[in-house]
Amino acid sequence: SVPAPVGTGDLLYFAYGSNLLRERLVLSCPSAALRAVARLQDFKLAFGHHRGRISPLWHGGAATIVQSPGDEVWGIVWKMSTSHLSSLDKQEGVEEGIYVPMEVNVHTQAGEVLTCRSYQMRDCVCGPPSPQYKKVICMGARQNSLPAEYQRKLEAIETNNYAGPVPILEEIEAATKAKRMSCA
Repeated sequence: SVPAPVGTGDLLYFAYGSNLLRERLVLSCPSAALRAVARLQDFKLAFGHHRGRISPLWHGGAATIVQSPGDEVWGIVWKMSTSHLSSLDKQEGVEEGIYVPMEVNVHTQAGEVLTCRSYQMRDCVCGPPSPQYKKVICMGARQNSLPAEYQRKLEAIETNNYAGPVPILEEIEAATKAKRMSCA
């Protein structure tokens, strides 16, 4: 079941992969606003390919969450307009059956429990991410000050050493630079 919208036309979305980085998420969901840093209990972060197919976007494994008692995944709760739900689903490949939406209860640092929409990869075959994908996740973790210990865990992720072009990373980096320029 999918969470009911919060208030009128808003929903909470728990991001743990490339959508930790605001500049990545706003490509498909311009309404996203940071609600909280939060932890998903009894899950672990994993990387892989849907049915063994490498992501043409990232050239490596994509992030997913796997039930794992005693582990935890840190991420961001974004509040966004339900009008962007279809573009978020599209980004996550829901129609093609790559990711399925799921409801998760996450704990914020302030001790709240929030019910959020998140996504889990179906038919996942484990495989390392590209360095570019890992970079976006680590940038997002830094940007939103996830716990230092968890950031170190992310930094330690092994990659597949892919060295070719990743156009979406260039787009994201251009957006981060533009934002810095406008803040200066």
